[in-house]
Amino acid sequence: GSSLTIGAMTPVAELEAAPEPLATAARSVADREIRAQATLGGNLCATPGGEIPRGDLQAPLIALGARVTTAGAGGQRTEPVEDFLSNGPGGRLVLEVELEEPAGAGHATVGRPHSHGFTILAACAAETSEGVRVAVTGAGSHAVRVHSVEQALAGGASPEDAAENVLKDVQPRDDALASAWYRQRMLPVLVGRALHDLSQKGGTRG
Repeated sequence: GSSLTIGAMTPVAELEAAPEPLATAARSVADREIRAQATLGGNLCATPGGEIPRGDLQAPLIALGARVTTAGAGGQRTEPVEDFLSNGPGGRLVLEVELEEPAGAGHATVGRPHSHGFTILAACAAETSEGVRVAVTGAGSHAVRVHSVEQALAGGASPEDAAENVLKDVQPRDDALASAWYRQRMLPVLVGRALHDLSQKGGTRG
């Protein structure tokens, strides 16, 4: 697909016109006022806890195979979003994110009335040039790519069967919004929904 570069200071509200599943995730961030003020870079670097959003945009960016360019010690660096999240911002300044428009995408999320607009769990899937990529957010300190699900799909598993592999890659934890038990039960369901959504929107698998 075509390549798109998005500056770090781009308001989350503007991302509602971005490729899926980023657009759907952007629409789910808090409320309209916050979406107008929050930025792509800020959301990407968000950490869990307190009143800080959970980085709703992390999973769709990972699913899209996005690469983030940062500035800091040693100059500029460009790396996959999942590597940036695993390593931690480390005082680096996010400059921009580059991604390719996917052939298809899927998104599934769950929230609760008492969660104050925070995403409890979300799963994203995208049909990219390297195959189907799947990522989840809300299961740990940052979003993660779930290779086990991708490998099961590549091996011919159905979306539902592939989704059952998600817990091989993530270890949900308790917090104020939901228990680890709840997340363990919901994650395979959400990943399955995201993969089904992908198959309905032009994805080649499922």
